[in-house]
Amino acid sequence: MPAAPLWRSRTTRSLLLQGGFALALLAAIVAATLTARANLSAQGMTSGFDFLWTSTGWEMNFTLLPAAPTDPYWWFLLLGLLNTLLMGLIGLGGASVIGLIVGLMRSGRNPAARFLATLYIELFRNLPLILQLFFWYALANALPNPRAALDLGPALLSSRGIYLPGLAVPYGAAIVIAAILLLGLALAIRVLAARRFARMEPVPRRVLALSLVLLAILASAAIALATHPPGTGWLSLPQPRGLRIDGGIRVQPEFACLAIAIMTYGGAYVGEIVRGGFKAVGRGQLEAARALGLSPWQVFSRVRLPLAFRAMLPILINQYVWLIKATTLGIAVGFSDFFMVIASSITHSGQTLELIGILMGGFLVVNFSLAAVLNRLNRAIALKGHNTGGAA
Repeated sequence: MPAAPLWRSRTTRSLLLQGGFALALLAAIVAATLTARANLSAQGMTSGFDFLWTSTGWEMNFTLLPAAPTDPYWWFLLLGLLNTLLMGLIGLGGASVIGLIVGLMRSGRNPAARFLATLYIELFRNLPLILQLFFWYALANALPNPRAALDLGPALLSSRGIYLPGLAVPYGAAIVIAAILLLGLALAIRVLAARRFARMEPVPRRVLALSLVLLAILASAAIALATHPPGTGWLSLPQPRGLRIDGGIRVQPEFACLAIAIMTYGGAYVGEIVRGGFKAVGRGQLEAARALGLSPWQVFSRVRLPLAFRAMLPILINQYVWLIKATTLGIAVGFSDFFMVIASSITHSGQTLELIGILMGGFLVVNFSLAAVLNRLNRAIALKGHNTGGAA
């Protein structure tokens, strides 16, 4: 019997169709690129990334590292990305803490606590984030000037920002100390959650994690001792000086308002996720824990919370990725995040396509990295064949 023609094979037809579609898509991309280059050349605009090494000629109002108008574009883009990461770290951390508290209140038996938590969620979840951002920014602008700043103990509150006590060390040393402390904390969390340490006994694993944190603290203390100016105090306290405030750490209104808006808005969604995670824990598992003689705190910390966290983590990943993208709203109040630096760079350089590509690539890297880390944590703590649902 003669063999059937190749064109009658479903596999062959599928491969040919997919290959033709890929070639057509590639041809469309190449044609669009050539057309865009021709149009740019006709308008006297050059394409490419050589502009990244030219000076910007403008200033950023908030940077973690030193910046000047003579710095190149690539340095400003890096600083904007660092600002976005810092805002994301503070926003996600604050939203997680608020959401955990609100979720516990919603899951409790106290009617007053449940009512307050429900009121908070319905209020902040149903108002647009940009509206909340404008509210906090208007409230910040309504604060008194530095001469009449509100005294909050060691901190001062004025229309120019929040002034907090800080270590009396150089700015660069403070950045290094903060990075070391965050690295130590991240390594400790990895030790507690990674599979490679799963066979280690719980007590040695906790000792190793605590040792990493203590090592980071000791290294930070050594840097502080080496860079601290002799003959001065260890704390730099904010002090009013006429029309300004000297000393301490200044948190700009734009930064503070965006952080508060993300934390309060994200906390409402995280609170509902936390409540759903607690409801996913089966009643039989809790009754079994009580039957073993565990105290109420042990039932919560060793049974209910771990199982609820496993149930809520997949949904939290999506929420965290969304909150990272919400940092782009900082441009509405003038916060120099990655998106605002890209927009300012487009205005000054005219390299629209290149900068939009950098913007998309930057957010893809950040969000994919965050999702990859959290997904790995999800796989590390997952119980194979275990079902956390079935709450009666």
